[in-house]
Amino acid sequence: AGMAVQVAVLPSRRCLFDDPVQIRVAGLRPQQAVTLRASLRDEGGELFQAHARYRAGSSGELDLSCSPALGGSYSGVEPMGLLWSLKSEAPYKRLAKRNVLTPFCVDLEVYEGHGDMSRLLGKCTNERWFLGEGVKRISVREGRLKATLFLPPGPGPFPGLIDLYGSGGGLVEYRASLLASRGFVTLALAYMAFEDLPAMPEVLELGYFEEAVNFLRKQQQVKDTGIGVLGLSKGADLALSMATFLPGIKAAVSISGSGFNSFIPLRGNGFTIPAHPYDLGRMKTNAESGLADFSDVLDDHRDPATWDCRIPVERSLAKFLFLSGLDDTNWKSDLYCRDAVQRLQQCGREVEFYSYSGAGHLLEPPYLPLCQASIHRVLGLFVCWGGQWREHAKAQEDAWHRIQAFFWQHL
Repeated sequence: AGMAVQVAVLPSRRCLFDDPVQIRVAGLRPQQAVTLRASLRDEGGELFQAHARYRAGSSGELDLSCSPALGGSYSGVEPMGLLWSLKSEAPYKRLAKRNVLTPFCVDLEVYEGHGDMSRLLGKCTNERWFLGEGVKRISVREGRLKATLFLPPGPGPFPGLIDLYGSGGGLVEYRASLLASRGFVTLALAYMAFEDLPAMPEVLELGYFEEAVNFLRKQQQVKDTGIGVLGLSKGADLALSMATFLPGIKAAVSISGSGFNSFIPLRGNGFTIPAHPYDLGRMKTNAESGLADFSDVLDDHRDPATWDCRIPVERSLAKFLFLSGLDDTNWKSDLYCRDAVQRLQQCGREVEFYSYSGAGHLLEPPYLPLCQASIHRVLGLFVCWGGQWREHAKAQEDAWHRIQAFFWQHL
């Protein structure tokens, strides 16, 4: 009979999604073979699971921060492996939080042996939140703006950030809410495929993004030393354009982005930057999986015919941080970033640049599992994003720390 098996999540079973935790199991027999399983159901009812085989130590304890996994979804010492290796039952699903006011609940279970997982020994639930204690969520529909403002607790003043996602559109809040939980006033901004914003706008107006900057700057909790902006994919080149053409942007982060204006012309005051020319005829479709590969659709960025689509970042006084994955199969983000970095360096500008081997296009907050392919909500096609599980997970952790350190330094 002996002591019941206990599963503990330390320091607390309740944490923020980007918090690492220590997972420990006590009450096993010495050297006992067990299988650990993590399960999470997203808001659409999709089940994500991971499992790993372990052997207890001589005292009948297991500590994932030092005990190696012997196989399963990953192997070796991976304290957070059960989270970053979560995989959906149906293929090509992306784990993303729709409602940041509720947590993702991860069930952690310990089963007897390395076989059929028929005998459950113990379990517990890790509540992972996207909104810290006291962070306020405020829906913004002012002027043309469609956004959500997140305010950290207290009077501030806090650095202010604008957060942009990619061409899949919508109003994506989970990264902004985590950043607010870390001490930034953050405005998650929708700019396409949301409410009455068209799915594929003919042109994007710089004035819309300027409205967002002005709205954020007049919030009393926001420091008046300038605004930061971060974007992923299409949102990344918009972040660069904002830093180049709008006053008051002091720091910009490009995640898996480009120094060229992509897909949709950007209209400013008296000028328009055309879209980087592309030919969908160069899209490749995998015969087996049906997945679309877009990596060759854009015209060669070294061809001077594309140069009027460049964002003239070298004119900006902002500080820049570029992050990209070398296994990005969506587009050549590393090459496009290098082009922008080179232009900045030639003008004697300071710029930070990190490329991650084995990381894909969707560099997300840490412990969100890799999504190698999923439906693109605007194109309606299944698209390859790339990435290798372990390398991508490590890149997400590193990038998240760098983004926060960069904004703290420059704002």
